[in-house]
Amino acid sequence: MTSDSQEIGRRGVSVVLGTYNRKTFLRLTADSIRRELDATDIPHEIIIVDGGSTDGTIGWLARQKDIISIVQHNRGKWKGKPVERRSWGYYMNLGFKCAQGKYVCMLSDDCLVVPGAIRHGVTYFEKRLSDGASLGAVPFYFIVNFPRDNKYVVIKVGEHVYLNHGLYLNEALRSVGYADEESYRFYNADVDLSFRMMSRGYRIEACPDSRVIHFSHINLRTRRSNYEYREQDTKMLDSKWSHLWNSSGSSEEATSFVVLQNERFSSDDFYRRSFTLRLMTLRNRALVKLEDSKFVRDFMRVVRACVPGNS
Repeated sequence: MTSDSQEIGRRGVSVVLGTYNRKTFLRLTADSIRRELDATDIPHEIIIVDGGSTDGTIGWLARQKDIISIVQHNRGKWKGKPVERRSWGYYMNLGFKCAQGKYVCMLSDDCLVVPGAIRHGVTYFEKRLSDGASLGAVPFYFIVNFPRDNKYVVIKVGEHVYLNHGLYLNEALRSVGYADEESYRFYNADVDLSFRMMSRGYRIEACPDSRVIHFSHINLRTRRSNYEYREQDTKMLDSKWSHLWNSSGSSEEATSFVVLQNERFSSDDFYRRSFTLRLMTLRNRALVKLEDSKFVRDFMRVVRACVPGNS
């Protein structure tokens, strides 16, 4: 990690991700980021915002001297009272606002960086800027839910691609005031951020040589704890931006995938490096099969019907 703040601001990358109770996989994520950055001459820093993990993540982060760690206790109790849960925007802005790099790479704590992703993304960004393009963000293609999926995609709402994983121009982040901390609780603030950049004249272009593998089943309990916000966050996105997809329908109806043709994820290289990853992938396969089971779906439908307020 470079200590030259001027150099990182001129051409460097700040990798920012949030985490909560995913210590085992976070270590794999951090390792994939380190391998990627160490293979380049790009000045860089890694910033991880922890939401108050209770699984040993905070202690592990404190021992990682190449990582800038921010702890924002977002759950649990303090002095007998529940801790106020802050929004995804507030949480991620802690990392965005202290990032020094010319580019800010947003990743998830349940993903792995395919070698070359950040390097190719920076190369693409630099070329497009030198061409005179007003580029604000470069989304990476990613596998939405490995091992259920193995195709690399980017997501678009209407005709507009947004960034789920990838590079922001730090200047563009600052110009739009970072992520919206008030309108969204957890979902769609990333979509909103890309749309606000577009409304300021910035382009959003995906880089086909930049790829990430996303493991959605790593911590289902944490993921499901955010589901209560999905409906209200979707309504907020629709109320602000439905004119972009020229439809009275919801953003969910207007959402589609752009598939990177003839590219599939090969796990061999990652498995050779990590026995832990192999075990976690086997676990994920079992969870995917369980979720796809007709018996489980029917059982959960009955359970939900028995919960007061559900119909």
